[in-house]
Amino acid sequence: MSAVSADVLPGGVLDAEKSAVGAAELGPRARVWPSLVAVYRAQLSRARVARIPLLFVATFQSIGIMILMRGVVDGGGEAQAVVAGSSVLVVAFVALNLLAQYFGQLRASGGLDHYATLPVPPAAVVLGAAGAYASFTVPGTVVTAVFGCVLFGLPLTHLWVLAAVIPLAGAALAGLGAALGLLAPRPELATLLGQLGMSAALLLGVLPAERMPEAVRFARDLLPSTYGVEALARTFEPGPDWALVLGDLAVCGAVGVVSLAVATWAYRRAAVR
Repeated sequence: MSAVSADVLPGGVLDAEKSAVGAAELGPRARVWPSLVAVYRAQLSRARVARIPLLFVATFQSIGIMILMRGVVDGGGEAQAVVAGSSVLVVAFVALNLLAQYFGQLRASGGLDHYATLPVPPAAVVLGAAGAYASFTVPGTVVTAVFGCVLFGLPLTHLWVLAAVIPLAGAALAGLGAALGLLAPRPELATLLGQLGMSAALLLGVLPAERMPEAVRFARDLLPSTYGVEALARTFEPGPDWALVLGDLAVCGAVGVVSLAVATWAYRRAAVR
C-alpha cells in the first residue's frame, strides 16, 4: 500500500471535500413556525381518535357539575362564576391533566430522545403539543358554556369572548401541564400532579369566590385559569366592564407566556438527561 500526499491530489477533489464540509456547517437551521405546524399536525392526527372520548368525559363532567350546582345557586354573580368555571374546567381537564400525563409518559418511554434527534426547536415541540391538546377543548367548552347559560338563564350575547378565553387559558394551563409532566421524575407522579391541578381548577374555579376563605382566595389568584374564568364571568353581567375583561385576558396571556417558557426549559432539561 502506498501513501499519496494531499498535495498531489487533484484540486477538484479537495475543493469538493471542502465544499461538502462547508455545506454541512452552514446548513439551514429549522425555523420555529414550520416546525411548530409540523408538530401540531402530527400530534393532532395521533391524538384525534384517543382524545375524543376523553373530551366527551370532560364535557359531561362540567355539565354534571352545573346541574348539581343548580340546586344550590339560583342566579346572579354566583351563577356566572359556576358557568364560567365549568366552561374553563373543560380546558383544564385536557390541557393540564392530559398533557401532564402525555409528557410524563413521553419522558419515561424515551420518546424525548426521538424529538431530540430531529431538527426541531424545543419551543416548537412544546407549543405544537400544547396547541394540539388545547384544540380539543373548543367544542366541549362552547357546548358547556351554552348549556350553562340556558340552565341558569344567563345571556348568550357575549359568548364570542370564548374565542379569546380558550386559547389564552389553554396556553396557560397547557404550559403548566407540560412543565409538570416534564419535571416529574416518574410518569405516575406526573399523572398525580395533573389530577391535582385539575382538582384545583375544579374547586377554585367553579365555586364562587365570595364563599371562600381569604387564604383560599389567595390560592385561587395563583391558578392560571382563574383569570380566564373571571373574564368570561364578567361578560354575563348586563353591562360588562370591558376594561376589566381585557385586563383579565392580558394577565391570562402573560401567565401563558411564562408557563410555556418554563415548559420549554423543562423540555430542554429533560431531553439532555
